Amino acid sequence: MGKLFLLMILLVLAGCAAMEPQAERDAQRDTGLAIQAVYEQALPTLSEDKQRHFAQRLYRLTGEPRWLALNHAYGERLLARLQEDIVGLAEPGYAAARSREIVANYLQRTTKQRARRDMLSEWEEVAFAQALLFRLVQAEYYGLLPTIEDHERALSYQAEVDWAAFLTDPAVIGIYASQVANQAYFLHQLGVMDLRREVEAAFRRHYPPERVAALDAAEYRNWLYGLTHFVIADSRYYQRKVDPAVHAWVLEALEREATDILTRATADIQAEVALAFLLAGREDHPLVSRVREALVAAVDPARGIITSPSGRGSLAGGEHRNVLAIMVLRWPGRLHPGPDLSDGVGRR
Repeated sequence: MGKLFLLMILLVLAGCAAMEPQAERDAQRDTGLAIQAVYEQALPTLSEDKQRHFAQRLYRLTGEPRWLALNHAYGERLLARLQEDIVGLAEPGYAAARSREIVANYLQRTTKQRARRDMLSEWEEVAFAQALLFRLVQAEYYGLLPTIEDHERALSYQAEVDWAAFLTDPAVIGIYASQVANQAYFLHQLGVMDLRREVEAAFRRHYPPERVAALDAAEYRNWLYGLTHFVIADSRYYQRKVDPAVHAWVLEALEREATDILTRATADIQAEVALAFLLAGREDHPLVSRVREALVAAVDPARGIITSPSGRGSLAGGEHRNVLAIMVLRWPGRLHPGPDLSDGVGRR
């Protein structure tokens, strides 16, 4: 009888131990939902771009139809802008003029923004080419690209840009790593060219493991952002899981930096690190759990959101870090592609 009683006690204790992590996950999901509630209430006051960013990610996370309206509105704006650029590309000098305009209007509030502006000013039409590339891949994500008349003109223009030189340039990688990873994958996803392996090799040459420890704060964050975006871009921005074998080098690098990620990285970057593991099907990785704990602890109880490192609580300024936190904390394990807007956008 004594042995049976002891066995029962051990089983009960094991059950309690199993419940504690589940209770913690439930609390983390609740925190994600609470942050989401704050942003849902404020969403009409945010810019169209912030609304698009938030609604696009919430749709891909949940598949809920209530996020379709904002995605649809963005799709309409996207088509209008693409059609303007495609018509413009038929005119000599259009791309160069648009590049000068983009560089002239580039934000210069921070050191990073000024450095990126100066870098883009040296690359002729790249400023326009990358803006057009972003819109083209967004249209492809939404199923809209085939509906755009003469869209092949824009794809042909992309094929003429010297992307290989730009995306493998050490000076570009040093301040623009996340966009370098993005653009390599965008070009492949559009069928323009495949520079993924060349860009990965250039990135790894620029940031060998022995150099990482000596990076200053700005470049350390640039390196981390670049690492995570090889995975995020491959996922088509949260539309599908990725092959962990392809990105094993990214996950291994992040594992080596686990302690510094939790002390040197901002909440935005911490969330993207966790998302890299989640997109690779590694929700069980200890770093995911530690990042979730850090994100919950970072929520300002008075504002209900994660504020900036300086403590500023602007909803607009914090939308990026908070929607990423929502995704990490609420992660459902299944993603929803699109949404496909081909039957509704541009047909009125």
